[in-house]
Amino acid sequence: MAGDIKKARERWEEKVLKAEGSSPAERKGAFETSSGFRIRRLYTPADLEDHDYISADGFPGEYPFTRGVQPTMYRGRFWTMRQYAGFGTAEESNARYRYLLAQGQTGLSIAFDLPTQLGYDSDHDLARGEVGKVGVAIDSLRDMEVLLEGIPLERVSTSMTINATAAILLALYVAVAKRRGVDPSGLAGTVQNDILKEYAARGNYIYPAAASMRLAGDLIVHCADAMPRWNPISISGYHIREAGATAVQEVAFTLANGIAYVEELRRRGVALDAFVPRLSFFFNAQSNLFEEVAKFRAARRLWAKIVKGRFGARDRNLGKLRFHTQTAGVSLTAQQPENNVVRVTLQALSAVLGGTQSLHTNAMDEALGLPTEKAALTALRTQQVIAYESGAADTIDPLAGSYYVEALTDKIEEAALAYIGKIDALGGSVAAIESGYVQKEIHESAYRFQKQVESGEETIVGVNRFREDGAAAAPPILRVGSDLEAKQIERLARWREAREGAGVEKALAAVEAAARGGDNLFPPILAAVEALATVGEIAGRLRSVFGEYRESFAI
Repeated sequence: MAGDIKKARERWEEKVLKAEGSSPAERKGAFETSSGFRIRRLYTPADLEDHDYISADGFPGEYPFTRGVQPTMYRGRFWTMRQYAGFGTAEESNARYRYLLAQGQTGLSIAFDLPTQLGYDSDHDLARGEVGKVGVAIDSLRDMEVLLEGIPLERVSTSMTINATAAILLALYVAVAKRRGVDPSGLAGTVQNDILKEYAARGNYIYPAAASMRLAGDLIVHCADAMPRWNPISISGYHIREAGATAVQEVAFTLANGIAYVEELRRRGVALDAFVPRLSFFFNAQSNLFEEVAKFRAARRLWAKIVKGRFGARDRNLGKLRFHTQTAGVSLTAQQPENNVVRVTLQALSAVLGGTQSLHTNAMDEALGLPTEKAALTALRTQQVIAYESGAADTIDPLAGSYYVEALTDKIEEAALAYIGKIDALGGSVAAIESGYVQKEIHESAYRFQKQVESGEETIVGVNRFREDGAAAAPPILRVGSDLEAKQIERLARWREAREGAGVEKALAAVEAAARGGDNLFPPILAAVEALATVGEIAGRLRSVFGEYRESFAI
């Protein structure tokens, strides 16, 4: 059959393509994906000669999960619509969460400010000017109580984008639930807790790699034992892609980090089935619709093979790759911001067609500032239109069988696996990051793309083509009040004055002792939170034992 198709294609090229001249007319420029794959003029079954449907695709809910991790996918229930939000004080963020939930959002996603992410209280010198700017400021249990006021934790799934201080913020969440009489074992949600991508792409780390891996592992073990509905890590390719990686690199570096976390837990003697089912992933959705769909399918298939083949999982269901997706913040433009609605729609559609379990859609004004309420609502409505009006969720994996998508899925899997092989040869993800290899690969891809934009080879509508003359009217921008920092510091001072100091010191000493020893760190951190210690105080005790990480390589 393949031979017949090749002959038929040759006839078509000769008789149809060249009918009007010696060469067919096509647009100028390179036809290739972000990963550098040349896009053929036409795809046919001949491009899938070695593609076996049963082994490569299979059926939804069955190994290798290429077509989805649930048997009925969105015919059973839609993905979780989880809009990422948080700014200013806990009161302001709480109001935004309650507004979005009232508008049909089905899960929370909390953004924290930089001081919280880096383990500094709002009154620390290094927090000055950053309190509440890129997320909500959380210093104490009181802040977390206000943040979650009126939100039914026993019914709402919550995602927290926090890494270096993940254990502390989850402890605060658990402490609030306990105060309300909610059993922590019933809490559902995700804490990002992926420190490796911070070293590779984002930079919000505190401690050296070994200490950070211990903290991440301790949290995973605790959740496996005591919080079975909670995803204790979201292994993130999102930030790797935002830093400039290609689709292939996003898959490869993310899954390589996943391998590192599994190996860390296995070294501790933790059985695969105790924690692997609660590992989750986080991917970026860019605008090249078909490459992104193929990327999600390839990542799912490759992870299933890794868990089965590399780690010897007897239960193939352990290899189900469940993932959250966020549309590409780096693709948003300050110029002609209305165009961002179109970009986000395409990106969200790729995530749905690719089988995501959870989705955040960026607001059109995020290249200018924090999302306004109206822009955030439009972003949520984008998901709802796709879900209820587009028909994209009515059948499972609707692009399966596309000669182009299947061929691209195979190529991405093959190229990602080659990258993982290189990382293995360097000693694994931690060694590859510490040597600067991963960062160098990402930086080179980012540089190459920027050069393509500057030369016009890559078009960004409204930026390097189809620009508007004259200054356009600026849309409304959400700004954090200049008095917020002083108010937050004042609240923190009152919190410290009202608590019992001896109890706080005793709890912090227990955190430090556990850090110097080998006990799981989450229980003493939870005890410190319940003794009213602050985020900065707990992180500071860990700093006193672990020290801080400093990059020592040149790229």
